[in-house]
Amino acid sequence: MTEILTTTEALAAFCSKAAQAPYVTVDTEFLRERTYFAQLCLVQLAMPGVDDAQAVLVDPLAEGISLDPLYALFRNPDVIKVFHAARQDLEIFHVEGGVVPSPLFDTQVAAMVCGFGDQVGYETLVRKIARANLDKSSRFTDWSRRPLSDAQKTYALADVTHLRQIYEYLKAELARTKRTQWLEEELAQLTDASSYIVDPDAAWQRLKLRTSSGRTLAIAKELAAFRERYAQQKNIPRSRVIKDDALIELASTKPRSLADLSKSRLLLRDARKGEIAEGLVAAVVAGLDMPAERQPEMPEGRDRSNLNSALADLLRVLLKAKAEEAGVATKLIASSADLDDIACGDHNGIWATGWRREVFGNDALRLVRGEIALSAKGDRVKIVSV
Repeated sequence: MTEILTTTEALAAFCSKAAQAPYVTVDTEFLRERTYFAQLCLVQLAMPGVDDAQAVLVDPLAEGISLDPLYALFRNPDVIKVFHAARQDLEIFHVEGGVVPSPLFDTQVAAMVCGFGDQVGYETLVRKIARANLDKSSRFTDWSRRPLSDAQKTYALADVTHLRQIYEYLKAELARTKRTQWLEEELAQLTDASSYIVDPDAAWQRLKLRTSSGRTLAIAKELAAFRERYAQQKNIPRSRVIKDDALIELASTKPRSLADLSKSRLLLRDARKGEIAEGLVAAVVAGLDMPAERQPEMPEGRDRSNLNSALADLLRVLLKAKAEEAGVATKLIASSADLDDIACGDHNGIWATGWRREVFGNDALRLVRGEIALSAKGDRVKIVSV
């Protein structure tokens, strides 16, 4: 029978035992379709072991329960917290408890370092490493409803029990290949708490704006900031306040009154009256009144006018060959945009630092300088000195 912890005392007892373990695997189930902030519905935890005996489900919706014992475990420097594709889970714990679990091990990132491909899924790792299959039938169920079904419990628990074997395999593989430091470099961004803080004044940068008008950008900035703050305050999705296309339309049409606002073709019904409508108009006026020196500017795009497309294609071939040789995902080394940058003469990207330079960067620069060429030998690409 799967143990569900519903009291602070029970959670504290488990976390006290987990504090003596070298690691604990962690996963969550949550809902965020109807809210701005994710609603944490379930936390799954497992200590080292081979069965379900060391694994539990924690019900954060249980009356009176506090997750403080869990947050204390997350801060414990002696226990590694193991997640798969951790970003959303970390965001939730940062919002809920003001904590980013550390030290951290993300099996998705580790798998990319170990050559399992780009953004490999948990199910794939379970099949390839744990030699097991997952029942995904409960994946999209409503995790806020109680009681949880047996199928839901089984599904949820599998997300942390198989994770133990995956973690131990990947940890050993990283040690064998001397790539533990590679992983730590990647995880530094995930454990940076600042990456989980949303700045309403920077929200406009996510919009797909096609204008260089400072006035229009100022209005878009004010509208996006109002939407972000209102959505946070009411805990509703941004799209429930105003959708992106409607926001961009308002930045262009610049309605100064509720009457002008009502002429918009794309506004939702709730945005045509009350607090939202008044906030939108106030944001437009604030944008119109913004002094020229404070108006935002679109970031300058990369100058691709001197792009050597043939060189970019050669770099793609080199990247694929070097990634296969090293047994690491290409996406982790360099992006397609990085390769275009190199072909345009920009040689200062992340690909030119740390382990990436050793695996790919040095040969990329040699290729650019004409010091090497590429040839095909069977199904392999061979580097030839020139």
